[in-house]
Amino acid sequence: MDMDKNRQLGEFITRLIAKKNLTRKESYEGFRMVLNNQVTDMQQGAFLAALTAKGESSAEVAGGWQAVYDLDTEKVELNGMDVVDNCGTGMDTFKTFNISTAASLVAAAGGVKIARHGSRAITSSCGTVDMAECFGVDMECDVNTVARSIKETGIGLFNGMSPRVHPLALGRILSQICFGSPLNIAASLAHPALPKIAVRGVYSPTLLRPVAEVMQSIGYTDALVIYGAISGSVKGMDEASVCGTTSGIHLKGGKLSDITFEPEHCGLKKHDAASLAADPNIKSGAVKMYQLLAGKGNEARSDAVILNSALIFYVKGMVTTVSEGVEKARELLLSGTALKPLKQWVEVQNSDPEKGLQKLADLKKSAGAAL
Repeated sequence: MDMDKNRQLGEFITRLIAKKNLTRKESYEGFRMVLNNQVTDMQQGAFLAALTAKGESSAEVAGGWQAVYDLDTEKVELNGMDVVDNCGTGMDTFKTFNISTAASLVAAAGGVKIARHGSRAITSSCGTVDMAECFGVDMECDVNTVARSIKETGIGLFNGMSPRVHPLALGRILSQICFGSPLNIAASLAHPALPKIAVRGVYSPTLLRPVAEVMQSIGYTDALVIYGAISGSVKGMDEASVCGTTSGIHLKGGKLSDITFEPEHCGLKKHDAASLAADPNIKSGAVKMYQLLAGKGNEARSDAVILNSALIFYVKGMVTTVSEGVEKARELLLSGTALKPLKQWVEVQNSDPEKGLQKLADLKKSAGAAL
């Protein structure tokens, strides 16, 4: 621990407590000290908490992203492949089942190359990485294995908490804090493949524009940043909502525009949020998701996946309206077509494909018995 660095970070914290913004360079320096573990744990936590309490600016998030990407991210080259990231920040106030994983598989089945960057559960029962692992995907593999899966199967997932993806500090820090902070946003943007297209959910509507501005500043060309509300509740989700209004920012053609829509605007029903609640454990959630991908899920969960898949098709430019995307996604999901990229993903993103496929076969058996 460096006392000079500790004092410098303390000065940043004092300014943040006084509601004064840091510059992008100062934010970079603050995050650099945290990532390099140059200051005490108390100072590290205080820095993240003070940023969060003040309300992070786009410059502060960009500085955090630059630090994580420069210092703590293994990079891969996809040879100019036009990929889409689909993920949320997590830390949302309403815990749903893993909608983004199912939506990504539907999009992959529809021809989108999906390059995801997610994490294990921090405040919920099941994160994106946990769900993929339950299917049989190897989530502790190196980044080149993930890149090969994206190229060959149309989908891959980088584990944001793995030392083989972020070797310096992210796992250490994120495993110790249970509140949403700018680090969650900065880390989720520190993608090994640095895609230019994304659908990104955030845990608070106040983050929509700052995150969109950061994405624009770091090179994204097409993106939807979204927050899903629940009618009659103060809670919300880092997904498009079939339980209320979805608010967002659309980045296209170098411009940012506000969007809002209801599920009914896209040809879907509005559902009770309880139908989307996270399952009590990972195994039961994986069984239900397999059934969902086989076209046998309940209507509320199916519609949630269809809507979020539709946004991927829309931001990728494969459809001209979200409603058109809904029709495309509905056909893919209800026909069970999304199971094909799932099996391929398990086989290719794996250091032991036989073991992974057996895990998927066992899950299929459990899902069949539960139908």
